Amino acid sequence: MERLRASFPEASGTSLRQWLRDGRVRVNGTVVRDGRAAVGPRDAVALGGQASRVPFPSALRLVHEDADLLVIDKPPGLLTIATDRERERTAYRMLWSYLAAERPTRRPFIVHRLDRDTSGLLVFAKTPAAKRKLQEQFEARAVERVYVAVVEGRVTQDRATLIAHLAQDRGLRVHAAREGREAITRSRVLARRQDATLLELSLGTGRRQQIRVQLSDLGHPIAGDTLHGSTRNPLRRLCLHATRLGFVHPSTGAAMRFESPPPAAFARVGRGV
Repeated sequence: MERLRASFPEASGTSLRQWLRDGRVRVNGTVVRDGRAAVGPRDAVALGGQASRVPFPSALRLVHEDADLLVIDKPPGLLTIATDRERERTAYRMLWSYLAAERPTRRPFIVHRLDRDTSGLLVFAKTPAAKRKLQEQFEARAVERVYVAVVEGRVTQDRATLIAHLAQDRGLRVHAAREGREAITRSRVLARRQDATLLELSLGTGRRQQIRVQLSDLGHPIAGDTLHGSTRNPLRRLCLHATRLGFVHPSTGAAMRFESPPPAAFARVGRGV
C-alpha cells in the first residue's frame, strides 16, 4: 500500500484497495491482492497489466469518451472537484481512478465545474493540450452551455437577457455587487405552471452560481435553492440541470454537441397536484 500511495498520490485509499481486490496490481508481473505484502526497493509495482479495463464509475453516466476528452452526466449532490471539507467523493476523483488504470496511465484535467447540487453535462480533458484548448473556448465565450431550471412563480417575460455584476464574499457566498464581474444569462420560458415556471437558460458568461443569483434577484429563485431564497424544495434537490454542451473538439476541430434531458421529476414541480 505504501508503494501504491507513493505511485498514485491522488488516488483514494478506497480506490487502491479496490485495485488490489480486482487484481489490477502486479509486482514483478505477478498479481498481488494483499496490501500488506512486502515489496523491495527493486521490485516493479505496476497497475493494469493485461487485466480487463476498470468499469466506468457507477455514480456517473458516460456520455462520450475519446483520446482527448470525457463528457459525463453528473448527478446532483456530487462535487466536481475536492474542497477542504470533501476530498474523496468527487467526480474528479472517480474519473482519476478510472483513467489511472489505463495503459499508459492517464488523468483527468478540470475544464469547468458544476455546483454540487446542479446535475448535468461536464467535460474533462485527458491531456494538458486538450485542457488548454477547451479552456480557451470557455474564456472566449465560444462554448454553448444551456441549462433547464424550475423556478418559483410564473415568469411573465417569454424571453429576457439577465445582466448583473457578481462578487463573492469571505464566506464564498455569491451576490450582486456594483463592483463585481459581469454576468450574462439569456432566459426563455418553456412552460408556465400553476405556481412555477420551466426555463431554458443560456450562459453568456460562466460566473460561479450566476444563474442561481440572477433568478433569485429576479424574484424567481430556483426550486430547492434555499441558499438564494427558495421557500420550497419539492424534489429535495436543486431544480437546475445542465442540458446542452457544445464546443469545438480540441484535436479534430469538429463541432461537438451533447444533450442530457432534464430529470423527469422536473415535470411535476409547480403543477399544484
